[in-house]
Amino acid sequence: MPKIAKVVVEIALDREFDYQVPEALSATVRLGSRVHVPFGHSTARGYVVGFADHSDRQDLKAITALISPKPLINETMLKLARWIGDYYAATIEQAIRTVLPCAVRRKGAGFIEQTLVTLASPAPDAAALKALRQRAPKQAAVLEILQRDGAQPLTVLVRAAGTTPSVVKSLAEKKMAILTRETAMRDPLADQVILPTAPLALFPEQAAALSLVKQSMDTLKPPVVLLHGVTGSGKTEVYLQAIRYGLDQGRGAIVLVPEISLTPQTVERFRSRFGETIAVLHSHLSDGERHDEWYRIYEGKARIVVGARSALFAPVDRLGLIVVDEEHEPSYKQAEAPRYNARDVAVMRGHLEPCAVLLGSASPALESFCNVRNGKYALSELTHRVDHRQMPCMRIVDMRVEAEQSGRMDVFSRDLVEAIRKRLDQAEQTMLFLNRRGFSTSVLCPACGYVAVCTQCAVKMTWHKGCNEIRCHICGRVQRTPNRCPTCGLPTLKFSGIGTQRVEAIMRTLFPKARIERMDADTTTHKHAYGRILGDFKAGKIDVLIGTQMIAKGLHFPGVTLVGVMNADLSLHMPDFRAAERTFQLLLQVAGRAGRGDVPGEVIVQTFTPFNPAIQAARRLDYQGFCDQELESRKELLYPPFAHLICITLESLRAEAVERFAQALAGRLAPALPKAVILAGPIPAPLSRAKGHYRFQVIMRSTSVKAMILPLKETLKALRCPPGVRIAVDVDALSMM
Repeated sequence: MPKIAKVVVEIALDREFDYQVPEALSATVRLGSRVHVPFGHSTARGYVVGFADHSDRQDLKAITALISPKPLINETMLKLARWIGDYYAATIEQAIRTVLPCAVRRKGAGFIEQTLVTLASPAPDAAALKALRQRAPKQAAVLEILQRDGAQPLTVLVRAAGTTPSVVKSLAEKKMAILTRETAMRDPLADQVILPTAPLALFPEQAAALSLVKQSMDTLKPPVVLLHGVTGSGKTEVYLQAIRYGLDQGRGAIVLVPEISLTPQTVERFRSRFGETIAVLHSHLSDGERHDEWYRIYEGKARIVVGARSALFAPVDRLGLIVVDEEHEPSYKQAEAPRYNARDVAVMRGHLEPCAVLLGSASPALESFCNVRNGKYALSELTHRVDHRQMPCMRIVDMRVEAEQSGRMDVFSRDLVEAIRKRLDQAEQTMLFLNRRGFSTSVLCPACGYVAVCTQCAVKMTWHKGCNEIRCHICGRVQRTPNRCPTCGLPTLKFSGIGTQRVEAIMRTLFPKARIERMDADTTTHKHAYGRILGDFKAGKIDVLIGTQMIAKGLHFPGVTLVGVMNADLSLHMPDFRAAERTFQLLLQVAGRAGRGDVPGEVIVQTFTPFNPAIQAARRLDYQGFCDQELESRKELLYPPFAHLICITLESLRAEAVERFAQALAGRLAPALPKAVILAGPIPAPLSRAKGHYRFQVIMRSTSVKAMILPLKETLKALRCPPGVRIAVDVDALSMM
């Protein structure tokens, strides 16, 4: 009797379907194989996720064809996909799409074939070339390039010789050149020249950390190491040497970084140490580049993967180490279903492979800190910077006092202006941080009280001066800036609030001779913008770099001696229980960009709440003190890390429909949940309207995820969702917005 395959099709039904395996395919269909199957009145693509001896259905259809001879998903990744689906309340199809990138799944995103031109043997001598140059100069030019540079792709050769493919084909017909077809690999690092580097001598604390990581890689005791090192303490060198240790044993590695802006600098350091064995995976690659990089890993040609969140699922064979750099970063949380946290999934993949997991941060998440206290993770600490360089001195500037003394609300304090002037005079570099782009954050009319609010979202629109537009940073809606108030018709519109554009404009007025660059979502739309700006800054071509959070973490610029934080209160007053933790971490990270070279650094923090505990703890660089205080309040209210939190967000274009269904959901959930689960809501979401959809939330907290997930799934199955209402389930939510 033919064996039966369990197949998940590429349609989100959260079901596995039984199919017979034809005798002709019985030897080739394996776990993880990609197949074509009959589905309804058409054919669908799917993945074999299991096998069975019998099925409850009698009229089983057979698998039509095998798409790829070698399975694209191995057994470990299938287990990981199932865990993601179960833990994060997602369908199995969504989980499989997560572990297998779109560029690999999508039809048509395959390899590119190219023609390679090689000089035939024997090569023409000088006399033959001279004679050919007189009667066929273009053919001679092609042969000279092949003699000088070796084999060339046809398109490259034709461009270099300034000729056409027909000239090269004529040489092939004369047996003077050989044309062959080969696969062209799209290399995102092809244009970069990176010089090799050697391992650095380790300081005692680094050596102790490396020893612990090696122990973890050899014995999985401990399975997870948290490397808590102050900024500039040499965490990356520990990563590099741990990976080298694994490579020498034939094991690969994955290195995750939180921000796309960190990738160029991180890749440069790893490529300089490990050469072409590095592969890169992140969202700024083209589909073709991502496809080819994935297959380089899949075929074992690349053994180390560096990238953002999705790089965690790279098909590295014999994985020895997963590194999660800046493990506290919220950007490791996926925004769409399944809403996984790459840090936590990395720990689970490490358990399933099995392999060691190394989490690194100067300000670890409270969840990781508690896992150390509970004995789940081992802790290694780097308490001082490399070469015992001084940590930056942080000064807090009370902007209330500044406003009182000057009689107006200035963007720059006098202390910060003087500090910037001093750095410019000394040919040192400055970074200015403001986590808000645009020029002015609100447009209002003082005569009638009109405020420019997005018609689709419950947020104010931001003025972008250069293009004279007001934009919504939630839905992307854009409109021309009105000359007069749309309500009263008076030409009295005022632009208030500050964004990075305004900071840049003021800086150019204050320091007209300074070389100033801005780095935010508006200036980095081009594929290579990150690398260009950071490369210029590293080369000393920029005196002052202004930016959002993409410049706040992980970057190493020895020439930076001053960091200015323009408004430290932005993240502090968000309606979120993590607001204090985020503010503390951000200040600690941005402060760490200063003084990484031989000259001591200084950080100036401008704030209207100078005595806030998070700001004061950051000023003292007191991670332990902040954690103790913050954990006390979290424990009292049973918030993470003392409980798991699930945020269910419901959206609809009709306010009444979504509110009514939210009430029905909460009403059904309440009796189904164990008594230990705390249920809150439904309540309007902090962002009550986004992209035209009204939003409500239902929130659950419990020490057990399973105690919440199982009743939630049963309730959602039993409760029919009305048309036009969308539900998003966020397990271990990092944001309540």
